[in-house]
Amino acid sequence: MNKQVAESEKCYHCGTEINGTGYIADEKEFCCIGCKSVYQILSARDMCSYYSYNDSPGQAQLQTAVNLDYLDEPSIVSKLTDYNDEQVSSITFYVPGIQCSSCIWLLEHLHKFNKGVVHSRIDFLKKQVAITFRNQEISLKELVMLMISVGYEPLISLQDVVKEKKDSVNRSLIKRIAVAGFCMGNVMLLSFPEYFGMAEIENQFRILFGWMNLAFAIPVTFYCGREFFQSAWAGLKHKIINLDAPLALIIAVLFLRSAFEIISGSGPGFTDTLTGLVFLLLMGRWVKQRTYSHLSFKRDYRSYFPVAVTLIREKDEVSLALEDLKVGDRILVRNNEIIPADAILMKGDALADFSFVTGEAVPIPKVLGEILYAGGRQLGEAIELEVIKPVSQSYLTSLWNNEAFTRPVKETSNFNDSIARYFGIVTLIIAFTAGTYWAFTGDSVKAWTSFTAVLIVACPCVLSLSTPFTLSGILSIFDKHLFYLKSPNTVEQLAQVNTLVFDKTGTITSPDSAEVNFTGDLSDTDKLLTASLARNSAHPLSQKIIQKIRTGFYLSVLDFKEIPGKGISGIINGNLVKLGSPTDPRRNNSSAGSAASHLEVNGIYKGYFKIGQYWRSGLRSLFDDLAQTNELHVISGDNEADKEKLSMIIPNGSEMHFRQSPLSKLNYVKSLQEKGKNVMMIGDGLNDAGALQQSDLGVAVTDNINTFSPACDAILNGKSTTKIPAFIRLSKDALNTIKASFIISGTYNIIGVYFAVQGLLSPLLAAVLMPLSTISVILFTSAATRYYAAKNHLL
Repeated sequence: MNKQVAESEKCYHCGTEINGTGYIADEKEFCCIGCKSVYQILSARDMCSYYSYNDSPGQAQLQTAVNLDYLDEPSIVSKLTDYNDEQVSSITFYVPGIQCSSCIWLLEHLHKFNKGVVHSRIDFLKKQVAITFRNQEISLKELVMLMISVGYEPLISLQDVVKEKKDSVNRSLIKRIAVAGFCMGNVMLLSFPEYFGMAEIENQFRILFGWMNLAFAIPVTFYCGREFFQSAWAGLKHKIINLDAPLALIIAVLFLRSAFEIISGSGPGFTDTLTGLVFLLLMGRWVKQRTYSHLSFKRDYRSYFPVAVTLIREKDEVSLALEDLKVGDRILVRNNEIIPADAILMKGDALADFSFVTGEAVPIPKVLGEILYAGGRQLGEAIELEVIKPVSQSYLTSLWNNEAFTRPVKETSNFNDSIARYFGIVTLIIAFTAGTYWAFTGDSVKAWTSFTAVLIVACPCVLSLSTPFTLSGILSIFDKHLFYLKSPNTVEQLAQVNTLVFDKTGTITSPDSAEVNFTGDLSDTDKLLTASLARNSAHPLSQKIIQKIRTGFYLSVLDFKEIPGKGISGIINGNLVKLGSPTDPRRNNSSAGSAASHLEVNGIYKGYFKIGQYWRSGLRSLFDDLAQTNELHVISGDNEADKEKLSMIIPNGSEMHFRQSPLSKLNYVKSLQEKGKNVMMIGDGLNDAGALQQSDLGVAVTDNINTFSPACDAILNGKSTTKIPAFIRLSKDALNTIKASFIISGTYNIIGVYFAVQGLLSPLLAAVLMPLSTISVILFTSAATRYYAAKNHLL
């Protein structure tokens, strides 16, 4: 199978030059047995389309053997994995080798290499891969060996590499910047005789310096500037002229023109312009990456959901901010609440839904002493846990953004993409037209100057920076006001809203100020049974009932059930206790009113808790403000008892609907959408999950409870409900800011191109002016964001 091949041959898999003996398979040549093996693995599984994404996309397989025996140690596996049970495990790796689209394609198809891999998901910017695998079919050690075998060795550290590597830098880019800067400095120094007209005095130095400059230009072009060529070629293979195409062209033209002049002795070339341009382009790219990294860092570590955990402190249960939770704390997790950190089950029967983590919707029972992993949701009775790992907000954020729980959204025309699609083509047309015009007039100097200056001055950097920079600034303002959006794109969805649908209980009413009174016969035993049952529910009315009764201790509940819109039930010391809607529907029409929870013990009706609803402060001004530009709707599962009070607050013409089941709420939102409305649903996240997911923008309102739902696009603290109009206005202002930034950049480009096509702008001056557009846009978007935030009283 071995064969001597020519030195010019390159490995089909990784592109490495083959020196000496190579390896052959299917008439294709490889640099080593490792690359050949990877190709054969891909070929055997009909996965050779991997090579269509890039020429020689693979990673070289020359690494030495790695000792992975430590990955068989259970204690180490438990520290590395995000989730682990008897069948399924999940882990997030940092993979430095992720470089391009082919890397993404291959790593997201790991399940084809081994059926034990359930799925894998790539975060390209962070070079992370999240993998869920069946640990009975493939161990963690075998998984890592599989990744190494296909050329993507993960960087493993017990110090949690993935979370600690937020501020990592692109060392490869820094090396290229250093080389370009070194070469540029030397070229500038050697070009001084040309700058000051001394070339005629010492002609031999002129020739020597020219050849030295050309030598410095070679690594700048082929090493420092290679990513521009790679990106441009990748786009051309897919019949796309991307934003790097004009830059790659100008680098190539500058180098070829310089080489021709220096070799032929007809001129000094443009090596100073070439090296300076590449250096400035790379610096701009570094600034861009740092900006993205900075925004990503801030977002990950400031996305504290407005939720609290229930901390058990001696005999008291108190709310504690999620970020204040520490290892060793004992917490209470109720039905449908999220488990905020890895913890050991200390009391109760756990039935955990880990679909957030694994994608598997089958609940898993857990017994005392077992570990429950962060991201699971408790289904059933309340359980007590002891935290064994710190809370990771960034991990919970990744679960919230999991694509598996992202509903389909309407396709919208992205402003950046629509412009970027034609930007490169238009730039090339203008550059070639100007160059051709001056060439026909006989002015070759102006032809060359205009052609190169147009390509340089039409800097595309602003296209990729203005939108994320503006939207991330808006997100940081929303965060300060306890309004947490799933992603920057949600800002654009918020700006398009024209219809708002409010749930009533827990959304426009304030659970904190509600009063509870019981009508009927309630013995001390009944109080204990009621409080013990209500303790297992996170519903605000259940929590108000507990505060009303104040028993001080609770009994265990068996067969706990909670049906959205209906109520809760369970068996306590042999007694069947039900709390919520009455078994006899006629009692719903009693004087109990709207927000009432009816109590039954062993089928005997005991009476009802009447919840005196209090509207959130500032509700009238909220509705009046929103009604100026939006349609308003209120839907509730309660009866019409509060309709008259609500009609005094909500503006005329607004619709109110009562006795709505969770399915009815979903269908109501769907009917509005069918009429062409862009609907924002605002609910408590408990009985409104379907409607939240159906809406164009779902906002879950929460008041100090650990409610966490993938159905919503945003989480809003109840204290900030009255700021919804300001949030909507600021989102619209953000889109205007983005458009204004394009106008500023467009004006800059028009003026620059105006002078460039006339040959009045030198290529080097264009390269110096190029970053000013980006800097000016960043300053403008920052100032505009602060201005609009102050205008909407959000600073």
